[in-house]
Amino acid sequence: MPVLDVRDATSVITGAAAGMGAEVARRLAARGARVALIDHDAGGLDAVTATLAGSGHTTHVVDLTDDDAVADVARQIAASHRHVQTLITCAGSSMLGSIDQLTMAEMRWLMDVNLWGTVNITQALLPTLRLSPAAHITHLVSIYALAAPAGRIPYAMSKYAVRGFTEALRHELEGSTVSVGAIYPAGVKTGIILRGRYAAALDPAIAARAAAAQSAMYRTEPGDAANRIIAATIHRRPRTMVGRQARLVDVLTRVTPTRYWAVMRRPLRDAVDTTTPIAR
Repeated sequence: MPVLDVRDATSVITGAAAGMGAEVARRLAARGARVALIDHDAGGLDAVTATLAGSGHTTHVVDLTDDDAVADVARQIAASHRHVQTLITCAGSSMLGSIDQLTMAEMRWLMDVNLWGTVNITQALLPTLRLSPAAHITHLVSIYALAAPAGRIPYAMSKYAVRGFTEALRHELEGSTVSVGAIYPAGVKTGIILRGRYAAALDPAIAARAAAAQSAMYRTEPGDAANRIIAATIHRRPRTMVGRQARLVDVLTRVTPTRYWAVMRRPLRDAVDTTTPIAR
């Protein structure tokens, strides 16, 4: 399988207004790639674009759960970029809360964003990617597609589903010019958990405490994670762990697939606690 040369080729990046998407975009542009940045945050996209090296980059403000809008942005990208080589899906959100605190609407919202947004842009851009002599799709999944913690039911559901979509798509596209890979990051210091949503029934102070506890566990710098994501994309790797925690959890769930929570419960205790009242 040929290694990709990103120079003068286009990488489409979702969730590009902040976090991992923005970091990946900057580092790809520094390597000579053109980038097409997708996000619902117009101001964030403009701010990221101002930091990019090179030229020929485009920004696209779109809600990835809007089928018509996604189809339209895929057409715009195909028209604006001569050689679309990679798609890297970084868009996503989180949701705190137990099953007793969450509503069906809240869980459906997260599934729409994390799963259907990923499926939507992938399906829409696949015909354009097939025009490249060699192309790759990289989906950012999560450590929580390997192990499902308490207090993160909708997030784990969505990420397990993205994992299944990614693996099935890789098998469907075997023998074609388009390869597919999954990235399993853990503990990247992007602040996603601090910007995420929580169940409306959850006390905001408790949600903030849980999010802060989770964030405090993160160790991997965004730049290091971005380099791993780009290397996995260029080398068209099917499965990549990012961060020591991801590698440990990968081993743990293989060794004890039904009892891993007994090991993870204690270190995650404060991060998954959405019920203990805040002392006043």
